[in-house]
Amino acid sequence: MDALSRERERERGRLRHIFNNIISVENLLVSWQEFLRGKRKRKDVAEFSLNFMDNILTLHSDLTSRTYIHGGYEAFKINDPKPRDIHKASVRDRLLHRAIYRILYPFFDRKFIADSFSCRLGKGTHKAINRFRNFSYKVGKNNTKTCWILKCDIRKFFANIDHEILINILHEHIEDENLIKLLKNIIGSFSSNQKGIGLPLGNLTSQLFVNIYMNKFDQFAKHKLKVKHYIRYCDDFVIFSESKDYAQKLIPPVKEFLNKELKLELHSKKVSIKTISSGVDFLGWVNFPNHRILRTTTKRKMFRNIKKNGGKAETIQSYLGLIGWGNSYKLKVNMLKKSVLLYN
Repeated sequence: MDALSRERERERGRLRHIFNNIISVENLLVSWQEFLRGKRKRKDVAEFSLNFMDNILTLHSDLTSRTYIHGGYEAFKINDPKPRDIHKASVRDRLLHRAIYRILYPFFDRKFIADSFSCRLGKGTHKAINRFRNFSYKVGKNNTKTCWILKCDIRKFFANIDHEILINILHEHIEDENLIKLLKNIIGSFSSNQKGIGLPLGNLTSQLFVNIYMNKFDQFAKHKLKVKHYIRYCDDFVIFSESKDYAQKLIPPVKEFLNKELKLELHSKKVSIKTISSGVDFLGWVNFPNHRILRTTTKRKMFRNIKKNGGKAETIQSYLGLIGWGNSYKLKVNMLKKSVLLYN
């Protein structure tokens, strides 16, 4: 292979000359229509809409002239189910996040492994827990062998994403320097407790960035550790094995890679190796060989919300949809009884 062929091979699979597509008025308009869904009545969105075309053209002009600067954030807390700090950007900035996401997502999604399930079209928690059940059957030979599961959680995941590492990873896939500068602008607009560290939970781009970041680990797990049965959902991941010793031996290289390559740490209290027969808590469900039940804390939150909403039909229907993914007949009956009492 000559030098030119090697260069072409190296450039294959990298984004080139994509900046203008992202900042085009056409892409901003399409992104606005996507952004609007479910938000039309919000005050900040209504205010942006008053001078809609002027705001779009000003944003486009700032991006074209490279004078765009990402604004600050409005901070607030939610419980989902544990307390989380959310940081909300302005409508103008969130519109740009959407414009970037709709162009970059299809490119990067093709690079992700099949068993990464968070913030991806056609994936999600239901697909992840069904894959969990499928792997437990395969490794456990349809419940005739012991299936061991190594379960890990990354400590303060979003708050510990290293900006420099993330930008270097983006550089591996993006050749367009104008786009890299724009992404640096967005990434650098937020830090958690230390400058250059952390991503805001409220940004759409953050969902893509963390998957790009963790794809490094996914590839390591699949191709270096040669793990066959592996599932990741955001900062939670599980590895299935026929051997407890094998699962234990995976912990040191996993810790080393996360710390050395991504500057992340496993949550020491949330690393466990259990058999599927003893029940493994994953994504809100406690999974057993032939059934799964809703986590106790999730059930408590569900009943608190039902009580708070006075047993309204829409609340009940949403939870009936949730518990329908598990073995929950008694829970369903209990929920309906409580809702009738509250409603009456």
